[in-house]
Amino acid sequence: MALSIGRPRGEHATTWGRAGPDGYRDRMAADIDLCVLGDFAWDVLIRTNSELLTGGDTFGEVVLLPGGSAANVAVWASRCGITTHFIGKIGRDRMGELAAENLVSESVVHHLVESDSNVTGSVAVFVDHTGERSMVSGHGADFDLLPSEVPRNIVARSRHLHLTAWSFFTDPPRSAARSAAHLAQSSGGTLSFDPGSFQMIDEMGVDQFLSVTQDLGIDVFLPNKEEGTVLTGSTDPVDIARELDALYPSALIVLKLDADGALVFRDGEAAHVPPAPTNRLVDATGAGDSFAGAFLARYLRGADPVDAAQFANQVSAWVIEHPGARPAPGPRLARLLDSA
Repeated sequence: MALSIGRPRGEHATTWGRAGPDGYRDRMAADIDLCVLGDFAWDVLIRTNSELLTGGDTFGEVVLLPGGSAANVAVWASRCGITTHFIGKIGRDRMGELAAENLVSESVVHHLVESDSNVTGSVAVFVDHTGERSMVSGHGADFDLLPSEVPRNIVARSRHLHLTAWSFFTDPPRSAARSAAHLAQSSGGTLSFDPGSFQMIDEMGVDQFLSVTQDLGIDVFLPNKEEGTVLTGSTDPVDIARELDALYPSALIVLKLDADGALVFRDGEAAHVPPAPTNRLVDATGAGDSFAGAFLARYLRGADPVDAAQFANQVSAWVIEHPGARPAPGPRLARLLDSA
């Protein structure tokens, strides 16, 4: 069943954003600009200012922060000004309640399915003294979303559906994500996809990964360079984009290049988008998700994809200067978002 705010458990009700139930009904009455389906997980962020001592003790920062690749995209799209719905699965536990509260605080309208058999997802994020991160993902309730639990009315009314590969590496939730993709497109919606993790693609096998994604009719494909290299075998960004275009011929290819910016490939032509200036790398967690959310928020409102990528570079450059995937907006980010 879906989790409700302010209602007894046992009712089958979808949650709502900051506006409360009346505002929720008003927003549900209109078409949905962006729907994101996938994982909500809590990040246990462990950050040190020095190298870890094997077998020893090190002082550092240990904090609990909201995360999950799909939820991160939804939050950043919402922050960047587009009405966003999130569909996911949580445990019937306190961390699930906090997940709903977090999405409410971010004005993300959401449908969260509760699980009695799985806890809300969590991820251990280790950030070293250079700002680079390593992650260990637990299999929480987000990995157990079933096709029957996908709210078909929400997906069918969505102009655009975004999925991440974290919903494709195991089944479930792969069948649920694929069902949502086919439903969205049969209802006239468009689809974007982030391939998520080059290590997980490699573990799953490139051929199998392609077999469950190529038939979806993806309209916007948002890999980073490492994911593009695993999928194509190429290392040059233009070559990667050209080969991805052949693998996903209906898709606009937007290749995230981290410190080198981004590359937009359309109609056989590649356009390099320079990186935004940044003061220092603190934590790379969520950089790609913030890029995707910001890009979609701008692109779905009619911006040229190169302009959308420039804006997304600016947002992700701000994110990596702060710990966590969704740092609380400061004055500089507020000015950037106000200019969007």
